[in-house]
Amino acid sequence: MAFNTGNYDQAAALFAADGHCLPPNRESAQGPKSVERLLRTIGESGAQDLRLETIRVDHSGDMALEVGIYTLAVALENGTSVPDRGKYVHAWRRLGAWMLVASSWNSSLPPIR
Repeated sequence: MAFNTGNYDQAAALFAADGHCLPPNRESAQGPKSVERLLRTIGESGAQDLRLETIRVDHSGDMALEVGIYTLAVALENGTSVPDRGKYVHAWRRLGAWMLVASSWNSSLPPIR
């Protein structure tokens, strides 16, 4: 919800101080401020209407692994949008609250040309 409404700081607040965001085709970001800048860049590049669906969660003690699928739309400069879908993995650590220590995703579709 935070990403879709442009509240990138709220989305980035889910990341631990040393949490990594590992997007496809971009450099990674570490820590909430860096992740916020990355998410803003992705959102301002046209990514919108992000939906996550958790498929599986495994945990042991203070660590958890979430696997799921995502869908989103990518707005193009000509005013049209292209759908995207793929898979993601999130690694969580309980640091008082559950925080993301790693997030990575990749598309299941061929690259947009």
